[in-house]
Amino acid sequence: MSEEEAINKHFIYEAIVGDLETGRFKEVITRFPPEPNGYLHIGHAKAFSIDFGMAQAFGGYCNLRMDDTNPEKEDTEYIEAIKKDIHWMGYDWKNFCYASDYFDTLYGYAIQLIEKGLAYVDDLKPEQMREFRGTLTNPGKESPNRNRSVEENLDLFHRMKAGEFEDGAYVLRAKIDMAHPNLNMRDPVMYRIKHMEHHRTGNAWCIYPSYDFTHGQSDSIEGITHSLCSLEFEDHRPLYNWFCEQLEIFHPRQIEFSRLNLTYTVMSKRKLRTLVEENYVAGWDDPRMPTLCGMRRRGYTPNAIKLFLDKVGVTKFNSTTDIALLEHCVRQDLEVTAYRRMVVLDPLKVVITNFPEETEFYEGENLPSSPEYGSRKVALTREIYVEREDFMEDAPKKFFRLSVGREVRLRYACYITVNEVIKDDLGNIVELRATFDPESRGASTPDGRKVKGTIHWVSASQNVPVEVRIYDRLFTVESPEAVEDGQDWLDSINPESIAQVSAFAEAAIADAEKGAIFQFERKGYYILDDSTEGQKMVFNRTVALKDGWSKKASQ
Repeated sequence: MSEEEAINKHFIYEAIVGDLETGRFKEVITRFPPEPNGYLHIGHAKAFSIDFGMAQAFGGYCNLRMDDTNPEKEDTEYIEAIKKDIHWMGYDWKNFCYASDYFDTLYGYAIQLIEKGLAYVDDLKPEQMREFRGTLTNPGKESPNRNRSVEENLDLFHRMKAGEFEDGAYVLRAKIDMAHPNLNMRDPVMYRIKHMEHHRTGNAWCIYPSYDFTHGQSDSIEGITHSLCSLEFEDHRPLYNWFCEQLEIFHPRQIEFSRLNLTYTVMSKRKLRTLVEENYVAGWDDPRMPTLCGMRRRGYTPNAIKLFLDKVGVTKFNSTTDIALLEHCVRQDLEVTAYRRMVVLDPLKVVITNFPEETEFYEGENLPSSPEYGSRKVALTREIYVEREDFMEDAPKKFFRLSVGREVRLRYACYITVNEVIKDDLGNIVELRATFDPESRGASTPDGRKVKGTIHWVSASQNVPVEVRIYDRLFTVESPEAVEDGQDWLDSINPESIAQVSAFAEAAIADAEKGAIFQFERKGYYILDDSTEGQKMVFNRTVALKDGWSKKASQ
């Protein structure tokens, strides 16, 4: 299936095609409107990939708009992070806007609705408002303040804006229908009082519009044709339409799609904030977090994330995707882009007793699938390190790595055979003695004999000591956001989600720059972390070479 055929089956794409063919809209303008109260995660990446992707597909454009109507939690730190993440994913906006740009206009819209008898000032307390609202099966009750006169409502609303009242004393509500089957249509709040400094407007305002009263009108002001949002806003669409219709302003079309949910992950911004603020993780960019900055630090690439989002697709029903698919896409991308290096994480010394005193150098390909990327020199010395797990003293027949009397290939270099095992007083293996076949240099032999086992290794004298952080899934249960009643979702945090080890890397890694991603041969993919300073190189594991979690979970 071609890319064009795949897009044509995209229900949002088809809806836009229909709108253009019928003349409902002459162009396609979308927007991505995050609230700047946290960092973007991969769920947001799905949303803005649709927003920017649909605009690009039809030759239109996408705006980036900060939904900054709640000064309590918003911060310029988040705004800059949002910009950075979107650019990192390869997208750019035409217009950068704020909902606060439209505060004056929104206030004017509120006045219009009051004058039309479609909005009123209410002083019910929050608990009373919830009680009066009714339920899904029972209609709500009208507020005693619902029939205030237009003049009284205008006076109170002006005084709310002037700062005469305390927080929570009054709200402005739309007058719709307290018996409406959609609870969002039962006289929703349009404005609330908050005496709080705003990051852009300072103390100019002490009343702030609600999301529902801001969103559609902001779309209208910007000329947005298609307001694409996740399914939780489907029940808000009638209210979105009602405001546009009653104000008689340009009316965009809202279309909803399913959210992205991942196993072993939480996507709630509130819960992510809890993880950060209560120090369960080391910040928003902790590599275990589903934030884009966390994924970037872990070594996930924009290409891998886009590949994953393409495989997940765009649907009208919510579901949960196995995080193993994301990890598969990361491996698929890095397999053909990440340079190879040998790194020993759990070192066991091997002395090759018949090896020359001089260092020998062998050629190691940087990227086996692409010879044009050249090679590096790999130093072989008389003493080397191998992975401890690559030796077994009493090995079964099908163990093809190191064991006494068995020949094994050192990657790129030669064949060796272990002859002697050295132990300490407690019986722990501390060293192996081996010999090598001089005819096997280059990891081949003239007689053509075959060796089944190949292991990686590092010179014991010509290497780079590195710190390696091995990251695993942050939660031990598939659905941490849906734990059973009486349980705390924080109890499912994986206590083994991070391990730090001191390792030895081949000397060629010394030239790596921060952000460089490598395949540590036979171990996985790793990125050089930004915390690297001077000669102390710190690597984060991006993903193992194979999915070991499924096997672990079944044991």
